Amino acid sequence: MTAPAPALRTGSAAGRGTLLAAVLASGMVFLDSTVVNVALPRLGAELDATVAGLQWTVNGYLLMLAAFVLLGGALGDRFGRRRVFLIGVVWFAVASVLCGLAQGTGWLVAARFLQGAGGALLTPGSLSVLQASFHPDDRGKAIGTWSGLSGVSTALGPLLGGWLIDTLSWRWIFFVNLPLAVGVVLAAMRWVPESRDEAVSRTGGGRRRFDVAGALLGALALGGVTYALIDAPAQGASPAVLAAAVVGVVAVVVFVLVERRRGDTAMLPTGLFSSRLFSVLNVFTVVVYAALGGFTFFLAVYLQNVVGWSALLTGLATVPMTLLLLVGSPRAGALSARIGPRLPLTVGPVVAAAGLLLLRRVGPGASYWVDVLPGVALFGAGLTLVVAPLTTSVLGAVADRFAGVASGFNNAASRAGGLLAVAALPLLVGLSGTGYEQKGALADAYRGAMAWCAGLLLAGAVLAVVLIHRPRGEGRAPS
Repeated sequence: MTAPAPALRTGSAAGRGTLLAAVLASGMVFLDSTVVNVALPRLGAELDATVAGLQWTVNGYLLMLAAFVLLGGALGDRFGRRRVFLIGVVWFAVASVLCGLAQGTGWLVAARFLQGAGGALLTPGSLSVLQASFHPDDRGKAIGTWSGLSGVSTALGPLLGGWLIDTLSWRWIFFVNLPLAVGVVLAAMRWVPESRDEAVSRTGGGRRRFDVAGALLGALALGGVTYALIDAPAQGASPAVLAAAVVGVVAVVVFVLVERRRGDTAMLPTGLFSSRLFSVLNVFTVVVYAALGGFTFFLAVYLQNVVGWSALLTGLATVPMTLLLLVGSPRAGALSARIGPRLPLTVGPVVAAAGLLLLRRVGPGASYWVDVLPGVALFGAGLTLVVAPLTTSVLGAVADRFAGVASGFNNAASRAGGLLAVAALPLLVGLSGTGYEQKGALADAYRGAMAWCAGLLLAGAVLAVVLIHRPRGEGRAPS
């Protein structure tokens, strides 16, 4: 049995080192969730990709994250969070090299699937090691700092990616993960303590079963629905599209039945959802991150192919988001701890929606200061109010020993939201084939997509004001 992890303090060397490893690792994953969007016009032209090819370049990564991040969390809880975390970091780095060497769309998409699988191992670990390692009095501060700096990586991705694309090649947005991965491995080996779910450890080998069926069913559900949404514009209601949709829906139903029957041995213990707050927060996560995913997918392509900006200028457009997340996320987490999450999770999406509605008016020859900055700043301010309170509330809604599973599921929910948005929005706004290279078609699609994303954010605000409250002292997960 592994001894309980020491109660680290944020002011100690080990605490700072552990936080550094978690932030750098999650930063790689979050960076690659956004940096590819800036590269889509260039890699699309070089690899002769259609809209569907661009969608799969984004969604192959998101699909594996959403489908297997639960398994990654469970592996960490049972076999050691640091061990699984490090395996994920190395896997992710190797897959990144394969992405950078891609010679065609099929190769790139396959490598992105592999990269997403590595991310599914390291992502839950980057947060659960903080939850398990830090003293309760410092846990909120550590998670708030992690949320802010990881959010900065998400916003910084387009800026760094734009510079690499313009200066070197789109391939370097993947190669840059190598030095980051080295830094994570060195910091984790030096400072991160090992931890695991002691309740599982005490049960012995008989309980060390892994819900492979659950993970595969989750992947099949997301994959089926995603395939149907992406291929529907080109194939219509073809047998393949209809079959994929049916398979996806049936897989969801079977997944729920399988998880319920397996009880405590399930990858996702259904008892977690006895906490209504945990359930509502994850629905909120899907809605808000769907808006974020749709926004980032369309904005980067639109600013380059319609407004005429370079990749670097497109990345620079999101700098205000970076600054707001850096400065505001720890404060938003502290505010949520004092007053509860309802107000931040209500106001944040409304402010972000206002930003997207302002960005609908951006067109050829647009001024950054007049047309782009106000909308981006409002969106960033709204996101800042959401990220840290949401993360802290999700973990506070369940018992501590379910930290890995809870963070894994919440990450899956955020990835699934982005995945479904990128798959569905081009269909909803009528963008297909090589339409992203045609200014008129892309402009109409962009305006429609911003309206859809704003609507999703407003729906999230309604959900928060009606159903979200302060987490109680103990989670409602099964003990």
